[in-house]
Amino acid sequence: MGTPAVSADRLEAFPHTWSAKVLPALPLIAPARQFTYPRHVPGEEDAMQRGALLVEVKPATGGVFLATAALGFRDPTLPSGLLSCPNPDDLLILAGGYAYLIDTLQPEKCLHLPLRPVAAVMLIPEQHLIVVAGFHHVIALDAGGLRWQSKRLSTEGIQLERVEGQILLGSGWDMRTDLEVPFTLDLRTGEHSGGVLTP
Repeated sequence: MGTPAVSADRLEAFPHTWSAKVLPALPLIAPARQFTYPRHVPGEEDAMQRGALLVEVKPATGGVFLATAALGFRDPTLPSGLLSCPNPDDLLILAGGYAYLIDTLQPEKCLHLPLRPVAAVMLIPEQHLIVVAGFHHVIALDAGGLRWQSKRLSTEGIQLERVEGQILLGSGWDMRTDLEVPFTLDLRTGEHSGGVLTP
């Protein structure tokens, strides 16, 4: 359902003002600026015990900082890595199925995407969009951040298949029939047809 890592070409999908790299361990000399994600969230007190992705980020201004992004899950099939975004100052960090949208110019500003876990990502540069799928919903990110979140499309599991014009085609698993049920999503609005909950 997901990919274990995000490939380098995804990092270059959109023009960006920053550079970033995943570190294998804490640096011996850490940058003065350090940020931990997520910020305190009820029920996430043990998030760091699952591990974290360490990312050194050099933004256009403000100096290098270290981002410590808690892993959502230790499942290696869930996506982890760095993605450029429609907003050239934004960085999307995927960490074990958690996704953090960070403004690199103001890294204290972070949107922890509501899909937990993120299972799949589709970059659509020609439409200035990133589409992110969880197990039940799909969301779209544009240069302003979160554009829309779909209604529930699946009992448990979504496949993102292809884009035709302004329409995303995918499928979701229906527990009642044990079948993959197709759906379409309007990339402009998030309105859908099909999916498991459509009469």
